[in-house]
Amino acid sequence: MSSTPVKSEQFRPASRVASQKQDVWSIINEAATNSPTQPIINMGQGFFGYNPPKFITDAAKDALDKVDCNQYAPTKGRPRLKKAIAKAYSPLFGRDINPDDEVVITTGANEGMLSVFMGFVEPGEEVVIFEPFFDQYISNIEMAGGVIRYVPLQPPKNGGSEVSSAGDWTVNMEALEKAVNSRTKMIVLNTPHNPVGKIFSKSELQAIGDFCVQRNLIILSDEVYDRLPFTPFTRIATLSPAIAARTLTVGSAGKNFYCTGWRVGYLIGPANLILYVAAAHTRICFSSVSPLQEAAAVGFEKAEELGFWEQSRKEMKGKVERFCAVFDELGLPYSKPDGGYFVLANFARVKLPENYKFPPHVAERPRDYKLAWFLIMEMGLAAIPPTEFYTKENMWMAEDWLRFAVCKEDDVLEGAKERLKGLRKYMS
Repeated sequence: MSSTPVKSEQFRPASRVASQKQDVWSIINEAATNSPTQPIINMGQGFFGYNPPKFITDAAKDALDKVDCNQYAPTKGRPRLKKAIAKAYSPLFGRDINPDDEVVITTGANEGMLSVFMGFVEPGEEVVIFEPFFDQYISNIEMAGGVIRYVPLQPPKNGGSEVSSAGDWTVNMEALEKAVNSRTKMIVLNTPHNPVGKIFSKSELQAIGDFCVQRNLIILSDEVYDRLPFTPFTRIATLSPAIAARTLTVGSAGKNFYCTGWRVGYLIGPANLILYVAAAHTRICFSSVSPLQEAAAVGFEKAEELGFWEQSRKEMKGKVERFCAVFDELGLPYSKPDGGYFVLANFARVKLPENYKFPPHVAERPRDYKLAWFLIMEMGLAAIPPTEFYTKENMWMAEDWLRFAVCKEDDVLEGAKERLKGLRKYMS
């Protein structure tokens, strides 16, 4: 059989996916697999260590027995879920949300944000994001052909020497204004923030919102941790009609109900914006998983009357306090989160052994990668190095910090605390 020679250029990947540099997740997973200390306690990725509440899982099982729930959902989402979200959020937004044209259901919040970028960002147009950032923002914006401009949150001045509040990470409005130009299309917010845990204050949001009105920018407000605030939480879309008219708010049933694997997200916003988010969503995946949408609808219908939101918030705040007690004991500074389930701790006092052997792909990276590798190999505890969420120019801000996800069972948190105590012999 003869064959035609294949020119390698024929299979050259598109630039938007060509990079094969190891990301943080593959490096941490590699270390966890090879660690001599097993089993690993994984406090790296933000997946829950426990099941969703029974009223949610029962609803999912019931949905599988319904013929229509096992077929394609409508592109914009199952009507019951859209109505449930509109009813749950209308009081929080201070207005009646129309479920038909102001809500769209997506395959997780991440696909929802990709749909926003694909729906509004032309190649060469610019999107402003704050550092540190959720890493998926970058690939999603670049997939749409967008150009990213970065504005770093300013860390607390004494964050490396004493316990601070996530609210002490501040917005430099002058830097934000300098990042915007005639090509800027959108600003992305994340509150409560990952990885910092900051809830943007009302005054910060007002300043950002007014600036976006002045410069005619779209606001994408990533509020996937909105049900886990420990301090007062303001939604930017509630600040004025002019701000609301340009704001798309993204949420996550997976984060709300402890079921990140379900991939049920949603966006709320003005009909004239949701229209194009839905159009992009249709082209990306057509529709999202139907039976789990039905279960999420039951979740939103029952959560308030069952006291689930308040219970969830109290339990997560308790987990944060339980875990952070070990940093108080060790004298390691940390940033108290305003919301969400991530904790940033500062390890500047931990002195890594001078001749410790790191693999080349870790040795060439900032200090937080070495800290994370060392913690996995020597203590059997996985955390995430947050320089992954910074540009090279600003990685210095995070090189002594590690991010921990506390959305785990209490016995796992206690095990992690015991392992962290092993750092005492490496501390100055």
